[in-house]
Amino acid sequence: MSNWTIGIIGGSGLYAIDGLQDQAWRTVESPWGQPSDQILFGRIGDVQLRFLPRHGRGHRIAPSDLNARANVDALKRSGCTDILSISSVGSLREELPPGHFVVVDQFIDRTKGRPSSFFGSGMVAHVSMAEPVCERMSAFAAEAVAEAGGAVAKGGTYLAMEGPQFSTRAESHLYRQWGADVIGMTAMPEAKLAREAELPYALIGMVTDYDCWREDAAFVEVSEVIAQMGANGTIARKAVEALVYALPATRAASPLDTVLDHALITSDAHRDPALLAKLDAVAGRVLG
Repeated sequence: MSNWTIGIIGGSGLYAIDGLQDQAWRTVESPWGQPSDQILFGRIGDVQLRFLPRHGRGHRIAPSDLNARANVDALKRSGCTDILSISSVGSLREELPPGHFVVVDQFIDRTKGRPSSFFGSGMVAHVSMAEPVCERMSAFAAEAVAEAGGAVAKGGTYLAMEGPQFSTRAESHLYRQWGADVIGMTAMPEAKLAREAELPYALIGMVTDYDCWREDAAFVEVSEVIAQMGANGTIARKAVEALVYALPATRAASPLDTVLDHALITSDAHRDPALLAKLDAVAGRVLG
């Protein structure tokens, strides 16, 4: 049996996984609140998978209302070793048209007021986000999209905006000047929390539309986005299956498995027992 357990966070356009065996929806409780939904446990071959619909079944949770801490914590409690996030994005580059895929390697966080850490007063920790994704999982993801028949860019900067409104044209031009390639509403603080939970993280962005920076183009309409999401979702489901079958039989350790070894700063005598209890899954390896 493989020692990979892949957590799949499915965003807009990905609401199921093809080929999943022994499926069972299970409630996973988290001290950080309610996850977006139950988690679908299953496997493809020897690889265990845990699927969480980011917005809940029926797409009922708005981006600003997502409980990313509960989602990541629940996946950690479900035994995940790695996370693959799949998200719909808008394009800020002409060469990334609707229907393309981008395996993101950098983020700019423009979200507002979302809890972005498991740690805080009573247990302070600082993890590095210089390289915010897992190089290994990202490489598997890019190869899997290509195997599934998708056009994929390896690397790109994701601008995380608050939403739920789309950008103004001035904002869209600004983000292009900053070097952002795609824009979305959900990858932050998700990627930060995955790092704190010692879960190597990769993100496949599914381009649904051009953001509003193109002066000669009509504004994006949700109906057009939904239509493109359907086509993208078909490729994304095939890519998940292709990724699973491409994984090595044995999961070698990742440096990201132990990022908390040098991140904790609060002395033992000043640690808050209540916060430590909430960190049992995320940081139990170093706090236990």
